[in-house]
Amino acid sequence: MMFRDFSKPTYEEWKARAEKLLNGASFEQKLVTQTYEGIAIQPLYRGEDTQSLPHMESVPGAAPYVRGTDELGYASKPWAIAQEVGAASPEAFNQAVRYDLERGQTMVNVPLDRASSAGVDADQAEADQLGQGGVSLSTLADVEQLLAGIDLGQTPIMVQAGNAGLAVLAMVAAHLQKSGQGTAQLRGVVGADPLGELARAGALSGTLAEAYDAMADATRWAIAHAPALQTVLVQANPYHDGGASAVEELAFALATGVAYLRELDARGIEIDDAAPRMRFSFSLGSHFFTEIAKLRAARMLWAKIVEAFGGNEQAQKLSIHARTSARTKTVHDPYVNMLRGTTEAFAGVVGGADSLHVSPFDEAIRPADEFSRRIARNTQLILQNEAHLTKVADPAGGSWYIEALTDELAQKAWALFQEVEAAGGMALALQAGLPQEKVAAIAAKRAANMSKRKDKMVGTNVYPNLHEAAVPVLTDEELAAIREERRSAVQKQRAAADRSVLAAKLASYRSAVASRNAENVMEAAIDAVSHGATLGEIVRGGAVPSHTGTTVQPIPLRRDAAAFEALRANAERYKQKHGSYPQAYIAKLGTVSQYKARADFSTGFVEAGGFQGIQGPGFTEVEAAAEAALASDASLVVICSHDELYPELAPAFASLIKAKNPQLTVWLAGRPAPEQAAVYKAAGVDDFIYMGADCAGLLARLSRQKGIGL
Repeated sequence: MMFRDFSKPTYEEWKARAEKLLNGASFEQKLVTQTYEGIAIQPLYRGEDTQSLPHMESVPGAAPYVRGTDELGYASKPWAIAQEVGAASPEAFNQAVRYDLERGQTMVNVPLDRASSAGVDADQAEADQLGQGGVSLSTLADVEQLLAGIDLGQTPIMVQAGNAGLAVLAMVAAHLQKSGQGTAQLRGVVGADPLGELARAGALSGTLAEAYDAMADATRWAIAHAPALQTVLVQANPYHDGGASAVEELAFALATGVAYLRELDARGIEIDDAAPRMRFSFSLGSHFFTEIAKLRAARMLWAKIVEAFGGNEQAQKLSIHARTSARTKTVHDPYVNMLRGTTEAFAGVVGGADSLHVSPFDEAIRPADEFSRRIARNTQLILQNEAHLTKVADPAGGSWYIEALTDELAQKAWALFQEVEAAGGMALALQAGLPQEKVAAIAAKRAANMSKRKDKMVGTNVYPNLHEAAVPVLTDEELAAIREERRSAVQKQRAAADRSVLAAKLASYRSAVASRNAENVMEAAIDAVSHGATLGEIVRGGAVPSHTGTTVQPIPLRRDAAAFEALRANAERYKQKHGSYPQAYIAKLGTVSQYKARADFSTGFVEAGGFQGIQGPGFTEVEAAAEAALASDASLVVICSHDELYPELAPAFASLIKAKNPQLTVWLAGRPAPEQAAVYKAAGVDDFIYMGADCAGLLARLSRQKGIGL
């Protein structure tokens, strides 16, 4: 009632007033934000923007599940706190996860190392694959150590099994049988994801058909013996980590899920059984609202897909695991990663994730220690217990901005999904390089924006701190010792097996695989594992020996901070050799008000690349300023003053510097007109730095010229 005496302004009136306040600047350039998804984020959203959206009438717990799969949201069941434990050995993993389970963690999350995920035993793995990215599992004894003292009837488990899903599930089942526990209460996911493994690693040891056979065998066994267990994990993470936008993540995840549905259906598993056996894993990036919309769009699109396959409403519910981004975490100023992880996790919760991993702040540096694990875990506990996010179902629901963003993101992802389908599906698309090309294109845009500092990372390309204390890392000797321990342990376990009995068990397993009797395959695998078969032997036993495997161009992890971290690493090597960082003298000409802003800007600019900025006193005389710069023994001098003073001072200053030391590099802070820039360059200025300049590129070129890092 208090607004009844005021007329309601129209959008056109508001926009006209906003444009007037911009004093002639472009409304689109100043107030509309373009995202990597190709979406123009408007400064204002209204009810009219969502009136035609079909999902606006939906409610939590109802198809198409854009608002969540449970009508009460987290009030019915909080999301699972599923922190990864990055220990390389099963014993270290068990010690850490049992400690964490007593302090708030609610799900055992087992990331496998690169070797195990590919189905390679520790004693046969390449050094750079062993213990990298997770725990090394090769034998039943490893699984027994991994899960010692953990009741899987009470605590759900998640294993990101890559191409070794059946083998890992057989090992878990054998462990439960040996310890007298049944498999019927097993919950969570032991998930195979051959296409995700192929995208990340670029290779599978066998064919995709063999991988799909194993997936179907494990799924059919689970339906009968572990009805609450999921056996398929669709990971969008490799695409996100490679630099993809939310559109590529969604489209490639959907295409992968559809490929798995088709392959399971071809092997006799109906849609209403297959779809609930799948869990999707998404990374959570730094754009808060996009990440919320991404998870909501994923549920909506997947419901439509399963419905098109003939699945019932229960089968249309999408199960989502989320992890905060590995791509956005930094080596330098790593404690800022706590803030990044918090906002990313917040987006995942508001978006409706069913399970969540928050990256420890040192994830990009080393395996997490107890402190970093505790902070990451407590981030989730605070969101549950203090932020009260479990009290409201779908808190984002009805937001004009988020609802419009959800729809636009879904439409763009659907268009790319159809492009993948037109290319023959996800497997053929990977083999043709379509996802790799799409991801690389977005990654190149990200790298350019990071290099120019249009995308900002605190502590890395803006506000760097050269004096921060480094986080201790494992030495090469410590890593080598861990790997040797794993190799030795597997060799001892292999030697302890009765080889003649094991040979017979493996022969039975291979026979079951050849006969395509799914029940017999899993039972034979469990039996073989119980008699000493290794993970690698089970994976290889399901493949035809004559097959050479499957290869594609892999999608590498491209961390956003990588270019600047490489520069900082070069500077650190320089410091170890010379006793100090490479120096950049900030020459301040004029009065404080004339040079201060550019002096501070220049200091941050050079320190982002590991050059220590030395700000001398202000000078009004060019000769005195040049003498101070030459006396500093710096290899770079940056001229800082006002545009009105540059024509008089800059050429004279640069000429004096170059006359005394031609090897000294001179930059000018500012972006003069081309004609004036030519005058400055003729006088000895080598380059110009300004907002939007290629910071990483300029510093990399300078480092090469000065031999820094060599």
